[in-house]
Amino acid sequence: MLAAALIFAVLDGLIKLMGPAFRVWDIAFLRWGGSLAILLVIFGWQGKLFRTDNLKLMVIRSVAGCITFFLLITAIRSIPLSTAIVLFFTFPAFAALFSVLLYGERISKWQLLCIGGTLVGVAVLIDFKITHDFWGAVIALLSGLFAGFTVCLIKKLRANNGPVVIYIYFCLLGALISFPMFIADPVVPQTGREWMMAVGIACTAVAGQLLMNQGFKYCLSWEGGLYLTSEVLFTAVLGIVFLGELASWYFWLGATLILISVLSLQLPAARQMLRH
Repeated sequence: MLAAALIFAVLDGLIKLMGPAFRVWDIAFLRWGGSLAILLVIFGWQGKLFRTDNLKLMVIRSVAGCITFFLLITAIRSIPLSTAIVLFFTFPAFAALFSVLLYGERISKWQLLCIGGTLVGVAVLIDFKITHDFWGAVIALLSGLFAGFTVCLIKKLRANNGPVVIYIYFCLLGALISFPMFIADPVVPQTGREWMMAVGIACTAVAGQLLMNQGFKYCLSWEGGLYLTSEVLFTAVLGIVFLGELASWYFWLGATLILISVLSLQLPAARQMLRH
């Protein structure tokens, strides 16, 4: 799970480093088209890759995941990488809210307190200012909202569908959605460096996803969530140390509030599992 978080952080950094000539659509198609090709090469011999018991829900999950990625790319390209990823990782709080709306699950007072703490952390992190960075932060927060919705759908689909099937549908729908905008005015990597980053985006996306899915085989779901939260730390290191991004005191305060609140959301499940 830690390896998956580290690789996802590298993916975030590669997206940030892609030149301004590459639009959101270009990066999205490179990610989904490349990932789809890799998955077909690795798993195509097994057959039945697209067999699912709930095609409608699979399509909804894939579209929601595509919206999440589009929003996250936009945020990463418009505001500091570390800020965008911290705001994106509010998704566990949104997932808790959607679990109530979609499945009628109950939210305890403790969980409501954690969700409130997450929102306070967001407000502190963006410094309450309506600027260019503010709207970039709003987009990053929306990516967390759609990610929370997507996580709830994955939870439902995982009952009868394997992780590869869920991911390959995501890549297929993403490639189909992004292809028309990409082909209308295609931006193709020109230099060796750009090709390396394009291949890196596809490879890290697949590797991170497969490692995450494999990790859940060996740890409990709440443990996996805790480990994946380390992506925030890895990405912050990439942004601040390697990309030279500046981190203000309200970034650290807001990020700390968000991380504490998100991690605290998982404490009741952790206690229940430990009792058993």
